[in-house]
Amino acid sequence: MGKQIRDHTDLVAIGIIVVALLVVVALSAPVPLRVIFGLPFMLFFPGYTLVAALFPRVGQVNGLERLALSFGLSIALTVFIGLILNYTPWGITLYPILLSLIGFVVIASVIAYLRRRRLRADERFVATFGVKMPGWAKLSARDRVLSIALVLSVVVAIAAVAYMFAAPPAGEQFTEFYVLGPGGQAADYPTQLTLGDEGTVLVGVVNREGEETSYSLEVTTDGVRDGEVRPITLGDGDTWEEEVSFAPQHSGESQKVEFLLYKGGESEPYQTLHLFVDVSD
Repeated sequence: MGKQIRDHTDLVAIGIIVVALLVVVALSAPVPLRVIFGLPFMLFFPGYTLVAALFPRVGQVNGLERLALSFGLSIALTVFIGLILNYTPWGITLYPILLSLIGFVVIASVIAYLRRRRLRADERFVATFGVKMPGWAKLSARDRVLSIALVLSVVVAIAAVAYMFAAPPAGEQFTEFYVLGPGGQAADYPTQLTLGDEGTVLVGVVNREGEETSYSLEVTTDGVRDGEVRPITLGDGDTWEEEVSFAPQHSGESQKVEFLLYKGGESEPYQTLHLFVDVSD
């Protein structure tokens, strides 16, 4: 027989591990430590908390189905969230993915907790550890398929992560380029100005080109040059952040302020970002 844990302890444990992962990432801990905390966070927790929210009652799905759904849904959710982030200003970078998954896990955990609380104690699902699996011959055909799929998905996922760290794929060199509000958040952008006033944003560049790279930054408002930043030289993995100001030269609504990033002295912009401002007299 397996050992049951108290109601909601599984959700509390997930919360503690998520906080530990945040600390590990914030302190730039060694890669093995980040992998230890990151693997269950990406491959298990999102799906487990979603299944817990959908099936709070004991017996709705058996243990094997719950486990298989947790792994399968976690992989699907991680890919889906990454796809959504790819079409946002933040892109598929560490902190947007981390915070998005944390937000999903927290929301799903709260829903699971509330749904369990509405049930009688004997009706609530309670996680059990150390369950002894029945013999292969005693498993139904569906459970056999689930067992094989579960083992294969876990092995493939772990092997993919291990390979990624052991031999990072070539051709993934890129530059992160972002514009944030004055407070360093993706909010409170200066979108309402009075003619003669300056708008200020925080511009960031992260070099992931695999080698030292030089950049330059130009700012235009409605196609008119509105500022230029001194040349920037960054080593691989280095980050540059600085406040950049712009001052529209005429009043009008929806003036397009563009931030043009050039790489290595090229004449064409390497990346561009923009925002729209309304300028009143």
